[in-house]
Amino acid sequence: MGKLQGKIAVVTGGSSGIGLATAKLFAAEGAKVVITGRRKPELEAAVAEIGSNAFGVQGDVAKLDDLDRLYAEVKARHGRIDILFANAGLARLAPLEAVDEAHFDLLFGVNVKGLLFTVQKALPLFSAGGAIVLNSSVANTKGMPAFGVYSATKAAVRSFVRSWTSELKDRGIRVNAISPGPIETPIFDTLGLPAEQVAEFGANISQSVPLGRFGRPEEIAAAVLFLASDAASYVAGVDLYADGGMVAV
Repeated sequence: MGKLQGKIAVVTGGSSGIGLATAKLFAAEGAKVVITGRRKPELEAAVAEIGSNAFGVQGDVAKLDDLDRLYAEVKARHGRIDILFANAGLARLAPLEAVDEAHFDLLFGVNVKGLLFTVQKALPLFSAGGAIVLNSSVANTKGMPAFGVYSATKAAVRSFVRSWTSELKDRGIRVNAISPGPIETPIFDTLGLPAEQVAEFGANISQSVPLGRFGRPEEIAAAVLFLASDAASYVAGVDLYADGGMVAV
């Protein structure tokens, strides 16, 4: 029997990278999985890759109407939620002098506003004993040039974990965060940097990881599975760094 047998799981940003790897693992462990994604072709391809236990709902977590459609679909199909992996997020880099209102609003709109309402609007469907995992980042701790706004959004996510653990304890809902280090995902293509700078950035950041390499999405998915499963029934309010030792060492 799988670790999530009979569970209903929602994974936002499930079309690629960490979200897709996690949705695939959840389904392999027996869960019925609903994923979201902004682009229909990628979403449909991800659902096909995950298999018969998956369903996709196209939408943008920064748009509250899209979240309402998501949860209406989940309610109609499954009636409840046992696990939520609030994974959808954006990364854009800009040094302080280059930050403009559009940059700020984009990152906070998705990474903070979108995540908050992803969780809030899921709560009416949540079962007692459910698990919420938020995707943060080592950037919530590390001070890195050009990461200022992005890091602030991820620090907000870490703060949500503390507050919501206290708020939801009486419902038996555990809230935790996963904070990946540098991971081999398409997000590095969206940093807003030229290709040669992305390559240089990747080479430099891998040198700061004690294990000496980027992580794989599947390695993060395994950590999320632990936090979402009954194996972590006494784990709440934590920020689990899955970063090759980048923060701890």
